[in-house]
Parts: sequence; C-alpha cells; structure tokens
Amino acid sequence: MSERTTCLVAGGGPAGMVLGLLLARAGVDVTVLEKHEDFLRDFRGDTVHPSTIALLDELGLGEKFAALPQSRLEAVVMPSADGTELRVADFRTLKVAHPYVAMVPQWDLLDLLAEAGRAEPHFHLRMNTEVIGLRHERGRVSGVRYRTAEGELGEIEADVTIGCDGRWSIIRQLAGLRTREFPVPMDTWWFRLPREGDERQTLMPGMRHGHFAIVIPREGYFQIAYLARKGLDAQLRAEGIEAFRERVTQVLPEFADRVGKLESMDDVKHLDVRLNLARRWHVDGALCIGDAAHAMSPIGGVGINLAVQDAVATARLLAGPLRRGNVTKRELARVRRRRLLPTVVVQAIQRAMHRGAVRPVIEGRRSGPPKPFARLMNAIPGLRFVPAYLIGVGLLPEHAPEFARRSAPGS
Repeated sequence: MSERTTCLVAGGGPAGMVLGLLLARAGVDVTVLEKHEDFLRDFRGDTVHPSTIALLDELGLGEKFAALPQSRLEAVVMPSADGTELRVADFRTLKVAHPYVAMVPQWDLLDLLAEAGRAEPHFHLRMNTEVIGLRHERGRVSGVRYRTAEGELGEIEADVTIGCDGRWSIIRQLAGLRTREFPVPMDTWWFRLPREGDERQTLMPGMRHGHFAIVIPREGYFQIAYLARKGLDAQLRAEGIEAFRERVTQVLPEFADRVGKLESMDDVKHLDVRLNLARRWHVDGALCIGDAAHAMSPIGGVGINLAVQDAVATARLLAGPLRRGNVTKRELARVRRRRLLPTVVVQAIQRAMHRGAVRPVIEGRRSGPPKPFARLMNAIPGLRFVPAYLIGVGLLPEHAPEFARRSAPGS
C-alpha cells in the first residue's frame, strides 16, 4: 500500500511533534509516524526550559501548558566539598517571561502538542507505525517504508523525509549519515524515590565518595539520575538491589529512609549516554534534526530544548520550499548551518563538564565541584546569570514563525 504526503516526519518526540504542528500551520501536508502506541515512557527528558515555554506561548498553548502537572526549578545548586551549597545557576536572573525550568512529564507535553496538531487539517499523526526503510527515486529519498504494530507493511511517498527519531535514528542510519563520536566517561541509571510535599525545590546533585547523582524534584516524587563509569550496567545488576541502595545512600544520605522503595533492579533504568554530531545532517530528500543529528549528554538537561529549537528553525526554513514542492539539497543544508553553532557550543560545555566535574567525582578523586570554580561563583554572584542563560535560553533561540503563531483562547 502506497500513500502520499508532502513532509514525512519520523518520530513523535518533542522535535517531531513541534515540527509537524508548525508545518501544518504553514499549510504543508505533514505526516508524523510514531512507532509506539502512546507517549507513556518513563525517564525521557522532562525539562522544559524558558525558551521552550516562550515558544508555547507564541503558539497559543501557554495556558494549557501551565495547567499541566509540573514542578518549577528556579536554580541549580551543587554541594561543595565542605558541605555548603553552591548556587551555580539562578534562572530568576533571566529577563524572560518564565524564569524557571518546568519539570513536566514528557508524555503530557506530547499529548498537548498532538491535541494542537489534530486541530490542523494538514496534520496527520500515525501511532504504532515504525519506519523500516527509505524509498528512493532517481537517486533521491522519496519517502519511507513502514510496518505497523499489527505487521501491516506500506509505503508513504514524501517530498522530504525528516528524521526526528532520536539518538539511534533509523533515518540517519539508512541515509548513511556518519557521526563523530565524543568520549563519554559515564552512563546514567534513572529511578524514582518518594517526595514529601514541597521538599527540595532546587535541582541539586550529590557528589561524594566516588558517586555522582542528580536529584530532580517532580510532582509527588524525585526523579534521580545516578552517574557511574560507562559500561558498568552488567556489574550493577549482578551486584543486586541491596548494593545499589548502598550506592545511593553513599551519595544521597538524606534519602537513606526511602531507598527501600527500590524493590529490584527492574526499578532502575539504564541510559547508554552518547555525545555525537553528524558530519552532515542531510542527503537529497532527507534531513535529520535533534538527537538524530546530535545526541546530547543529560548534563544540563538541554537535549529536548535544542531539539525543539532545531524543529522551529526547520519549519521556518523549509515551509516555503515545501509549499512550492521543490526542496533542494541546498535548502536542507541551511538547517545545519543555522543550528550548528548552538549545538557545538553546548556540546563543548558538556564535554568540559564531563572532564572537570563528572569524571573526577566518579573516579573518587574529588567531592564537589572544582574549588577554583566554587570560589569564582561565590566571589562574583552575578556570574550565575551565565549558566542560567546558556541552560534556560541558549545561543540563537528560535521563535515561532508568524504563520504558526496563535493567540491563547480567550485573549
């Protein structure tokens, strides 16, 4: 069975859903394929930064987003070696409409975007549909082959295929786009622990005794990332849950009274951390953006927001050519040129954080942040604006094109 669309988007994550919504509002027929039956998956990136919240306002979705269950982080705090707290980033110093990071379950954000998309006649979302191949005509990518959850096979012809399908992107692999891999010292293990009321409103890592953990306050629970040496997953699972609870207690002693809620290692989800950058983001007829073009470290939680910014830039640059029915390789290349600088800068910062903050801690050579850094931040509190801006707004923030803007209902 063969079908037709103007733009085929592979992957219903934040980048894919934002891109689909924006292009549909531009009058471009767009089909988003998502291989799962719903968006309900734990421990995906759930940080929504000020720049993305501002984008939702521009799309007329700000009020609906604000009504979603969420906790709001106003600062990033790190424990110093002497036990005191070092405030590294203060989002309240930003001159923006929303000076905080919203912690929102990603499935709620995606459901919101899907609802907005369904209101557009040119938007089509297909769940339970996985891309398994690319179509080619005259040496150009001309769409995809897919398989549904029921095993049905089909093809969709498209003027342009855009891979928003994450760090293991099938579109990138099938298109033959190579990545440059950067060394990463750690993997991450995600789990939940109960949270009482409004305790601990800041995003604060634990850094001691050769262990590193990041605590993210969420509605009703803490989402915790335990960082340890890359390739350690098999050993941790062989050691069992008791040993893992002890690791957590070592780095987060204040949670000793609740680590028993981890009943088995099945409650602990492993993330194979990658940091890479595709050398090219496109071939004729196909483009990759977001994690499909540049997998990010979880450090700073900026992956979602960079992917969304990519999607906005893609919609702005390609809406016109898609409407005309003639998207050239040169126009596809413009997306990478637009988004390369902020991507490279963020990855450079993440690599520096890996070397200077994460590796020395997980190797047991230091507890807390580097002392020169701590002294500098304490001596010049105004410097907290810099990481707050880089995390919360970023370089070259993208704004909704005029064709996609809407007023909030009732305004």
